[in-house]
Amino acid sequence: MAQMASIPALRDIYTQLKTRMEKAVEDFRREMAAVRTGRATVNMLDTVKVDYYGSQMPVNQIAQVHAADAQLITVTPFDPSSMAEIEKAIRSADLGLNPMNDGKIIRIPVPPLTEERRKEMVKHLHKILEDHRTAIRNIRRDGNDQIKKALKDKKISEDDERRSLEEIQKLTDDEIKKMEEMSKGKEKEVMEIK
Repeated sequence: MAQMASIPALRDIYTQLKTRMEKAVEDFRREMAAVRTGRATVNMLDTVKVDYYGSQMPVNQIAQVHAADAQLITVTPFDPSSMAEIEKAIRSADLGLNPMNDGKIIRIPVPPLTEERRKEMVKHLHKILEDHRTAIRNIRRDGNDQIKKALKDKKISEDDERRSLEEIQKLTDDEIKKMEEMSKGKEKEVMEIK
């Protein structure tokens, strides 16, 4: 049990920080799943938004997305009239994919990644990781500010402040480490030639 959580004046701060950091890690996991590896996966289209009756909708909410095999993704729209919009959104999503439709289904061949494209994907991964590291550090800063304010308002002792700041630092380090490990695994996957 976290020490901060046992101090009434800090319990809410701790819960809020932990929740925000976990959300940042979850968001990182989602963005990473959408990064392309050498195999076709349904997650590759997670970031694609389609203009559907005036609102931006994720592809997987307006169509069935299926990875038929390692080199092909199929997209079957629930509403056939949205076929052209889905195809256009996939094409303009900068994923290096070239969808083709036969009127009923959109087939997206997933070409094997070139060495150059793999390196670009790794660079993109590093950028996603850095953005999320920054987000976690910003959350830490907010928490530190709240703890210093609690000390100033005499809600906690100096010992509580010191322990709480250490605890937030440890939480920050743990969450960043989690993301770095996920990133390393994904990087290995991207660079692996099947």
